[in-house]
Formats: sequence, C-alpha cells, structure tokens
Amino acid sequence: MSAREWIGKDFYRELGVSSDASADEIKRAYRKLARANHPDANPGNTTAEQKFKAVSEAYGVLSDPVKRKEYDEARRLFGSGGAGGFGFPGAGGSGGFDMSDLFGQSGSGGGGFGGLGDILGGLFGRRGGAGTSANRPQRGADVETDVRIEFSEAVRGATLPLRLSSPATCETCHGNGARPGTQPRVCSNCGGSGLVNRSQGAFAFSEPCRECRGRGKIIDDPCPECGGEGISTRTRTLTVRVPPGVDDNQRIRLAGQGEPGRGGAASGDLYVRVHVTPHPVFGRTGNDLTIAVPVSFTELALGTTITVPTLDGKVSVKVPAGTASGRVLRARGKGIRKRDGSLGDLLVTLQVAVPSQLDAAQKKALEALAEASGGHDPRPEITRMLRESGAG
Repeated sequence: MSAREWIGKDFYRELGVSSDASADEIKRAYRKLARANHPDANPGNTTAEQKFKAVSEAYGVLSDPVKRKEYDEARRLFGSGGAGGFGFPGAGGSGGFDMSDLFGQSGSGGGGFGGLGDILGGLFGRRGGAGTSANRPQRGADVETDVRIEFSEAVRGATLPLRLSSPATCETCHGNGARPGTQPRVCSNCGGSGLVNRSQGAFAFSEPCRECRGRGKIIDDPCPECGGEGISTRTRTLTVRVPPGVDDNQRIRLAGQGEPGRGGAASGDLYVRVHVTPHPVFGRTGNDLTIAVPVSFTELALGTTITVPTLDGKVSVKVPAGTASGRVLRARGKGIRKRDGSLGDLLVTLQVAVPSQLDAAQKKALEALAEASGGHDPRPEITRMLRESGAG
C-alpha cells in the first residue's frame, strides 16, 4: 500500500475507537472485531473477510507506537477525513495547491518544508534528511491470537496445533505480486526509487512517484491470487509449545510467524495469548497449588491425618490436635514445576464443615460436649470489649 493510501484511511473508525484510545482499548476492539469477522467463523462471507483484513491492517498501525505517532501527526496536519481528504492530487478538493509538496524535504538551498518531511518521512519510507528509497523494506506487523487450555495443561505444559487465518506471503507469486511466469519491472519514471524530484522556485522537493505509487516497481500482469499485493489471507496450521507453569493471560511469542514483510524484510511475530480454564478443585498462587479441604470439628480438635488429592495422585497431610479452622498446611514439592526444575508446594486450607441437621444422638453428644467445656470462652477479646463498654 502506498503512503497516500495509508494516510487516507481512518484506522480509528475501522476499530470503532476514539483517537485518544489507550493501547489496551485498541487491543480489545481489534480482538473483538477479529473474532467476529474471522474467515473460519464466516466461511464464504467476502464482506467479513474484507472487514477482517481492514481491522488487521488498522491494528498493525495503531498497535505500533512509532507508526501510530506518524499516523496521528498526519491526521493533525492534514485533517482526519477519509481517502482523498488530505488534499492529494485527484482528491476532488478545490484549489490547485498540491499538498504532497509538503512531504518532500528541502534541497541544498535550505529552508522550505523540511520539518514536515522529518515528521512524515516514515510514512513515505524514509526519515527526514535521509535519501533512502520510498519502497524500502518494511518489517511485517505482529499478529495476536488466543488459545484456551485446561488447568492441567497449564501446569504440565502442552503442545497444541493452532489453525490460523491471517495475511501471509502469497503462495502463487511468492510475494512479488506478479502473475507466475512474469516479473515486476522497474519504474522508468523514478528509476526504482519510488520518489521523483520537483522544483518550485528556489526549492527542490521529493514526492512519491505517481506512476508506481511510491513502490519503485510496476506490475503489468498482477497475480490473480493477491491482486498484485504479494500478500493473501490463507489458513495455516502451526504447532505451539506451551511451557509448564504458564499463567492465565500470558503471551507466547512465535518469532517470524506474523504478517510477512515487504521488500524482502523480515516477517512480524505471532503472539499467542493463553487462557486457562479454572479447575473445579485446585487453585494457583504463583508456582504453588491451592486446595480447600472440609474437615470436622473433632478432626481439628483431636488431630488426624487426611488424604488430599494432587494433580498426579494423592498425598497424606497430618493435622495437629487443636488446629484452627482456616489454617493452611503445606505439602512440599506437590505444586508446579519451576523453570529451574524445582517444584512448588500444595497449600491445603482446612475449613471446618458444620452439619446443617443433627439427629438425636448427635445433638445429645454435642450438648454433653458443651456442658463438659464448662466456662470456656471461645471469644475472649470480644467478651472483654463488651464488658468495658458496659454491654456485657
């Protein structure tokens, strides 16, 4: 895509966010729209496919702080309308002033609009003051997707197949945009640089070549698969290795598996965000597993040994006599394996279970216990405060 087309798009509108949206808001909006319009969820729906491409393109710009800054600078300087709203030639606006002159850099005579060239140079494939080509290689955008795994898989690790529909190098033309058997030709108007020089009074300016739209090459016979872009949406299957002990909402990076680069540049990265399904019994604190175990009053009062499940089997835990409800006991080495090979612990929280109904024998036994307890006060501090306040 040429620089003018890039500026002329309203990426904030594509994602349905405001121009001052935070990075998290942009990410949430992209993930919602990408899921809703994903080709796998809308087979044969060309409208959804085009929307998926549009939101992916918008996220690729707005998720990159450098690209977003350059894009915002352009919107502030030239307005935030749709395509053709920036005063480019053929935009349909009144007057004959060619705003594209402002994107050039001043010549050796000094002065002119070189400052704007510095600000917007990145949009045209160059930085202010540098004579690089407008079609210089550009690294591919990063891509993010989501997977959901079971609790036990998060603890032990897993290898998962990942089916992904995303922009990728066109397999028909291998990324050059030309129909197989043909090749793009160097633009004769700019000599392959993507830029042409113009003089206006005492100043010299550079602007994107109108013949090749700043690409430096012209495709006479475009690839039927990608329409000359060199990139098409395709479905591929990757293998993702989830390391043991992965946390919920953690991202795994697959280098070079994102969108393909342009002009021979490296591809972006693929980030896989992991969502862990909660376990019905176990919880987690760092590398420790947690479990709440109901026990009876007599077990806490007299002491006992209880059997507690683990993810790999079971373990015996000794409950000392006189243990209070809510106490946490530790079974060492029964938690999650750490990266250095050591193991976390299993934290067992004891919770006294009170029966909702008592039969006659149970009630009689408890009444006898209460009588035998005599004057034992289980709430001494509260009793003291009540006496001091005169309410006791």
